[in-house]
Amino acid sequence: MQTPRRLLRQFRALKISLILKFIIGVAVVLAVTTGLTIYFINKNHKKLVIEQIDQQARALFRQIVLTRKWISDHGGVFVERVPWKEPSPYLMEPEIVDTHGKKYVKQSPAMVTKELSKYAREKGLYWFHITSLKLINPENAPDEFERNALKEFETRGTKESAKVEKINSSYFYRYIAPLYVEETCLKCHSHQGYKTGDVRGAISVTVPMESALVMINSGRRDLIIASIVTIGILMIVLFVMMKELVIRPVNELKTSIEDFSKGRRSRTVAVSTGDELEDLSNSFVDMSKALAEYHEDLEDKVQKATRGLEEANVKLVELNEKKSDFIAKISHELRTPMTSIKGAMDYISAKMDRDSKGNGELAEFLDVIKNNADRLIRLVNDTLDLERIESGMFDLHYSPVDILSLLKDVAISFQSIAGEKNITFRLTAAPDVLIDADEDRIRQVLINLVSNALKYGPDNSEIEMSVKETDGYVTVYIKDEGPGIPDDIRGKIFDKFYTIGKRHGTGLGLAICKGIIEAHKGEINVTSEPGAGNNAFYFTLPKRKERKESD
Repeated sequence: MQTPRRLLRQFRALKISLILKFIIGVAVVLAVTTGLTIYFINKNHKKLVIEQIDQQARALFRQIVLTRKWISDHGGVFVERVPWKEPSPYLMEPEIVDTHGKKYVKQSPAMVTKELSKYAREKGLYWFHITSLKLINPENAPDEFERNALKEFETRGTKESAKVEKINSSYFYRYIAPLYVEETCLKCHSHQGYKTGDVRGAISVTVPMESALVMINSGRRDLIIASIVTIGILMIVLFVMMKELVIRPVNELKTSIEDFSKGRRSRTVAVSTGDELEDLSNSFVDMSKALAEYHEDLEDKVQKATRGLEEANVKLVELNEKKSDFIAKISHELRTPMTSIKGAMDYISAKMDRDSKGNGELAEFLDVIKNNADRLIRLVNDTLDLERIESGMFDLHYSPVDILSLLKDVAISFQSIAGEKNITFRLTAAPDVLIDADEDRIRQVLINLVSNALKYGPDNSEIEMSVKETDGYVTVYIKDEGPGIPDDIRGKIFDKFYTIGKRHGTGLGLAICKGIIEAHKGEINVTSEPGAGNNAFYFTLPKRKERKESD
């Protein structure tokens, strides 16, 4: 079962117009308040009608009591005897005859009461009933309501009792009050042991409630109809007022906002309502003007800044081109003499080995010069490669490459160096794994990574070279058992000229590897656990099939 709060959230989530939400909300509030009002009004109306019936029953009771008292004070009344009426067997001298021979029967207060009740009941007005717990006439036997009331009159001293009772399918208001023994009553009832002031019996008055219920129902129906009509008229008035006083100005303001957002500033006008909406609209117009002025000023500044950036960018391009040209020329100019120097050093070393035997110290100096010349040549070559990569002049020659064969070739090329440290290679790869790449450049990446693994790997360790395939990509891993790379420098090792510790190197190898792999639309990274003896450089490239599909 949904809670009221959840239903309210769902109602707010519905795409309903403001006017409809307002009308629905007001209608619900009015329906609830009107329903409660109708309930209490109907309840009070019903109470008032019942009180009127109660007053009517009391008046009838008092009228009957007065009539009985008058009859009793006069010792009864005589009426002309009719053929269908027999004298009462319960009265002394129930019949008399006048001088003309007419017969008259005596009527006691109880008999007159019965006759009047009979006449009233035949007319459908009301009826009353004389009853007692000490009966003389069985016709006066009490029903359940009367019996309970008589017991309360005698035991608790209750003065009256009333209730609404359903008889068959109709409702009746029943009222009963006690009859007390008076002096005139003892003429007929002294033999029953009564004394003045005793409860002789009671008279119950029964009033039909059909007309009263019809009046109550009619009043409730008229009240409901009037409420529905009132709510309907109010909803129509609220709808018209909301539409004209709120929705229309809001829509105009919305149109102005949309025009302003689309650049149609000339259509941004204030709404004339003479209330808070007009103040809001004026504030928006002022804001739009301020924003327009600010926008124009900002456009001027942006244009000036853009022109400055364009000029600076042109200068940077020119400087970059000059820098690239300078580096290419100086590298080329350096490479030629350095190659010549290296060749000369090789020749001198060979000549010294053949002609003399006591030049050991001189040979050591020549080795130092040769090693530095080699390092300068590598630096020049790496600088040229990096410059080509950064300037976008790095040409790639794609061809199908068997990655397993390439790994084997690289491992074989490092066998002599690995043997010096007793480091072994372990290859794990499936055959016939092809990538579409520049074989020489991928070989250059592998040589750099394996060289680093041999450089940082401890003696008597292992270098694992593996290949994995996932979702159309090939990932190559080069794992060694080196000391690990600290977290604070792991993200810097692919930067230019960055080296770890005091190791010899140009600091460009990994930067060139990153540039080559990214030029192949791939990724390169490293995982390491400092102190755990586990470094893993890896790069990911698309398989040959995936590259062809993308082409």
